[in-house]
Amino acid sequence: MFRSGITRPEQTLLNKGLELSDNCYNNDATFIMIISPKIRGFICTTAHPDGCEAHVRQQVEYVQKQPPIEDCPKKVLVIGSSTGYGLASRIVPAFAGQADTLGVFFERQPNDRKSGSSGWYNSAAFESMAKDQGLYARSINGDAFSKEIKDQAIKEIKESMGQVDCVIYSLASPRRQDPDTGDIYKSCLKPIGTTYTQKTVNTDKAEVEEITIEPANEDEINQTVKVMGGEDWELWMNALSEAGVLAPSITTLAYSYIGPELTWSVYKDGTIGRAKIHLEESCRRINEKLASLEGRAFVSVNKAVVTQASSAIPVVPLYISVLFKKMKEEGIHEDCIEQIHRLFSDRLTSDPKLDSSNRIRIDDWEMREDIQQSVADTWENINTENLKELSDFEGYQKDFLKLFGFGLDGVNYDAETDPLREIDLVD
Repeated sequence: MFRSGITRPEQTLLNKGLELSDNCYNNDATFIMIISPKIRGFICTTAHPDGCEAHVRQQVEYVQKQPPIEDCPKKVLVIGSSTGYGLASRIVPAFAGQADTLGVFFERQPNDRKSGSSGWYNSAAFESMAKDQGLYARSINGDAFSKEIKDQAIKEIKESMGQVDCVIYSLASPRRQDPDTGDIYKSCLKPIGTTYTQKTVNTDKAEVEEITIEPANEDEINQTVKVMGGEDWELWMNALSEAGVLAPSITTLAYSYIGPELTWSVYKDGTIGRAKIHLEESCRRINEKLASLEGRAFVSVNKAVVTQASSAIPVVPLYISVLFKKMKEEGIHEDCIEQIHRLFSDRLTSDPKLDSSNRIRIDDWEMREDIQQSVADTWENINTENLKELSDFEGYQKDFLKLFGFGLDGVNYDAETDPLREIDLVD
């Protein structure tokens, strides 16, 4: 039902971006709205519940078309489970191995004036589809860095799952509050030691431009390590172990990225890279602690994909656009769901095929010599005028919108929809 005194087009304009001056209900007193993308730089502040559901369903259907995964984990905890690689890490064991899953995330719940976050809608859709298959699927919404959320997860595992045989750590956050001191740490994306200048793409204007980033100081480096290093992963594994909820032969993984040399100054050799070194050191300590359970811990180095986190990293969106074009031409392009399916089916076996630093590498196709040489050659010549010709920037934009439930086939984005979606949250 529309507010009296204004026309339908005027009402639609009010609903664009969810900037509503009044609520809008149908005759059943259900809140409805037209939801459109509202993009600010690398952030979309709206999300479409039907589109997010369609996106999750696409991923579920992909997994269901693949052969079942033998020896797939059956009780899985995913920390950071609502988008990207974390979401795929719930979908794959659930639908390829009939696993029960508990997800932990920190997402915005919808209300009668705003849509929820995409992660909320993804999780609601996943839970619904998993339960249709008779699977246990519940979620915890809160700060995964806190002791309270860890305790809540442990309590739920004891009551509903007994023990978990797989823990995935896929948390991505720009800030962290220390659970002991209460101090707030903030991460940054900066080089170390020298100023970094490189090409990037202005995603709003579709223009190739140059970006210069000043080096981080010591405090910024330390804070980034605190947020994005392995400290919290280790705290989770310690808490789960002490509570007795880790099954024998437990497997735990954290996700990482290395990328090509052209991004190393801001990534591998920058503040994030320093945090990833800490992550690998934490992995070694966790491995030692899991020895009594015959468990194992891995860092999995994954391929570059379009996620909310990767979209925020300078240079990376342009690199992804160039990379995707070549990988699609070669027929080896993978998104999150294909990557994680390959991880569970091919690498989480008795022979995980580790590199010289004991990491799982499912970025192997991205880092193939011919792929990287092609990217490097294109990088030298790409500019605003030939951006669409030399890269898959259009594909990058489509993937970005899909993160928030937009641009999915079969979804009527001109229609009104109820933004409220329920999740079976653990109390």
